[in-house]
Amino acid sequence: MQKRFDQELQARLVRYAAVDSQSDETSASTPSTKTQLDVLNLLQQELTEIGAQNVEVTDDSVVVATIPGTAPGPTIGFLAHVDTAPQFNATGVKPRVIKGYNGGDITFPDDPDLVLSPDEHPYLAEKIGHDLITASGTTLLGADDKAGVSILMTMARHLLENKDISHGPIRIAFTPDEEIGRGVTERLPKDLGADFAYTLDGEDVGEIVYESFSADWAVIRIKGVSIHPGLAKGKLVNATHLAAKIVQTLPQVTMTPEVTDGREGFIHIVGMSGGSSEMEIKLILRDFEMDALEAQGELVRQVCATVQATEPRAQITCDISHQYRNMRYWLENDMTPVELAREACQDLGIEPISVPIRGGTDGSRLTEFGTPTPNIFTGMQCIHGPLEWISVQDMAIATEMCLSLVGKAARNHGNSAS
Repeated sequence: MQKRFDQELQARLVRYAAVDSQSDETSASTPSTKTQLDVLNLLQQELTEIGAQNVEVTDDSVVVATIPGTAPGPTIGFLAHVDTAPQFNATGVKPRVIKGYNGGDITFPDDPDLVLSPDEHPYLAEKIGHDLITASGTTLLGADDKAGVSILMTMARHLLENKDISHGPIRIAFTPDEEIGRGVTERLPKDLGADFAYTLDGEDVGEIVYESFSADWAVIRIKGVSIHPGLAKGKLVNATHLAAKIVQTLPQVTMTPEVTDGREGFIHIVGMSGGSSEMEIKLILRDFEMDALEAQGELVRQVCATVQATEPRAQITCDISHQYRNMRYWLENDMTPVELAREACQDLGIEPISVPIRGGTDGSRLTEFGTPTPNIFTGMQCIHGPLEWISVQDMAIATEMCLSLVGKAARNHGNSAS
């Protein structure tokens, strides 16, 4: 594989990752954090500087731009998100480059006890000789998804500078708040204006995903009876005790993330807050099939009702809301964008990999809203934690794959027209 993009990709990811842009699920603003605007404004400026057209920021704080087509073909969208995950510290990221990885354990300057080992991460063992990018040990890196941002900016710059490359119209979009499920609204398909699209938000080289979890969000609120503990006999109803009963009654050995894999769904408690008078429990519900997801919601409601029955003086409510749905439900009706990506991989000598991902992407919601959007690899690994890393050469392969894809789409269009 040529190394024509390595230096640019490295520089872009290091620059973008150093800008704080963590999203915040407790915020009601759009985007959820002002720091995301720093990245979005930077990308808007860079897209304008490299000659992209129709560069604008939508009402949903999505940066969109056009790379004009040089040949007839479908309008293809490419998306990446600028926010980083709220699950781990993402403030003060200090990216570092490890040139020509030698195959041993990787240690971190800001946390000497932290070790990234090829013995525990087999994919790392395959990257001997690659240039790797990690954080310093106390933060995540943010390759999820600033690697996708870097790849799309590199592709855009290359196409705009090389107008002899045949491709149809391309729409680029950089979204906020993907990590908290709010990056894509029903307005984005119209703002994007693509026949189909791809998110650059995947992991291993060759990964082309067209199946994701379906997801719901649940909030359980418990209101007890508050009274001075010295006068509490027969009167106090402790909300924390009821919350504990709910947690203990929910399945723990058969339906939590730590005991499930593959196509198994789960119920995951992501937070509890409050005190003896009032408590709140937040959960995410995940499954690949809608009937199983609905059954999870019913189970949570039944548990709440059971605990409520033990203490009628309390008030227990359970609200379940829609997050996103398995993109397979729509893509399986027309696999054109998936097959195009697979063929682009094969043209580069890469074996395409399509496995269901135990999560969701902006593409899950965008597909549901009418724009078919499978997910493509970037090379990111160990995301959402301090061990996060990525190979520059993997990013370069993803860039080449996107270029192969848009060229193939234009050629296929020409062949069908003739």
